[in-house]
Amino acid sequence: MKPVPTACAAIMLAAFGASHLNAQQSCSGTTTCTTTHSVTVTVGGLISLALSSSATGLTTPSATNISGGATLQDPGPSLTISANQAWTVNIRSLTPTNWNYAGSAGGVKPISELAYSSSAGGVYTPITNTDALFISGDAAASGLVQASFFRTTWVPGFGAPSNAPGVYSQQIAFTITSP
Repeated sequence: MKPVPTACAAIMLAAFGASHLNAQQSCSGTTTCTTTHSVTVTVGGLISLALSSSATGLTTPSATNISGGATLQDPGPSLTISANQAWTVNIRSLTPTNWNYAGSAGGVKPISELAYSSSAGGVYTPITNTDALFISGDAAASGLVQASFFRTTWVPGFGAPSNAPGVYSQQIAFTITSP
């Protein structure tokens, strides 16, 4: 390793060291000395969404529900929303067109036979596989709890493909976003 010539070191100290010395705060005095220092933090937009459960068991239709057709209502998960900015929660089915079916009777049930609402007595909208507004709010939501509700439509008739014995399911996505 080569030693750095003293003249070169002095030039480097003059060029780089001076700027660091000027940036320091200092004071002197006989009884009191005060200097100031600033602190800064940047808070970005924050949003949070939590569901009370990861699955909802819907009401099993009865023979009367199937023979005459029926719409059965069930509570869905509660959503807990926290945000320091305006936000929206969208809902959609992750199932393309029909409920997932497990069984041997060839059941086919359109996803639209499940409707949702943010109020038990509110307007129910058939679910689709594209985002739709579920609820929105302003900044300063801190642990806002919002209920969700589902209605399942059962068309009349024992021979309807959507009434075939088996297990019907679909995945529902709730997505929170902020502008």
